[in-house]
Amino acid sequence: MKAFLFPGQGSQFVGMGKDLYDVNSKAKEIFEQANEILGFSLSDVMFEGTEDELKATNVTQPAVFLHSMVKLFTSEDMVQPEAVAGHSLGEFSALVAAGVLRFEDALPLVSQRAQEMQKACTMTDSTMAAIVGLEDAVVEKVCADITDTIVAANYNCPGQLVISGTKPAIAQAVEQLKAAGARMAIELSVGGAFHSPLMDPAREGLQAAIEKIHFNAPICPIYQNVDGIAETDPERIQQKLMQQLTAPVQWTSTLQNMIKDGCNHFYEIGGKGNVLRGMLKRIDRKMPSEAV
Repeated sequence: MKAFLFPGQGSQFVGMGKDLYDVNSKAKEIFEQANEILGFSLSDVMFEGTEDELKATNVTQPAVFLHSMVKLFTSEDMVQPEAVAGHSLGEFSALVAAGVLRFEDALPLVSQRAQEMQKACTMTDSTMAAIVGLEDAVVEKVCADITDTIVAANYNCPGQLVISGTKPAIAQAVEQLKAAGARMAIELSVGGAFHSPLMDPAREGLQAAIEKIHFNAPICPIYQNVDGIAETDPERIQQKLMQQLTAPVQWTSTLQNMIKDGCNHFYEIGGKGNVLRGMLKRIDRKMPSEAV
């Protein structure tokens, strides 16, 4: 079974997509359609902006989504997926690849998600941290014992977990996890505490927008972040997408379930093509994968 994986925020880079824009008329058409939908030239920021400009949440999310879509729609030898999944923001790309959402509906939704998250980030001084080399249960216990808001946010692969919370809570957890033997415990350069209760202010606006969009039956199963289980029912897909903003990303379970269900060749579509494939190798070193 061929499976498509789509990266999320953090996979952006200056110049992303320009190689295709310059030589592929279909790619140019998609970029220009996106600029028109958004009401500003996102392609200019992607091609010529600074790293800081590209790192702003309200720019990064539509940029990463658009890059994946351009790669998907312009790959002439691309096979049809038999399963799809996306990491955090990448779930919106996966929904388009599976035919659940139309590109022209998903892009404004991604843009609104980014804006709502940006507003939520300004309400609390918060951040995230990557923890490497400890069992999930150890990290979860440390977080549970801290009185301020802090949770496990991204279960990326065995031995790699991202925590999310207020800055004081993250600083406290990082020190405690280093003392507990973490190979790495480092605060990330992100705008806020994604996939935590601190994103709750963003959920209401995003949920209202999601409810207005028609969700089609997928052409293949989609493995969603909230539980990592294959889903084909449009109503349940919509409900799970509404929960995604404040729920942890169950990426380890997602990849394990995809492999268990018969996926045996993975394509990472978008970004530099190595982030999700690296996580896959931590789960099954021999599993074939390639970047698009």
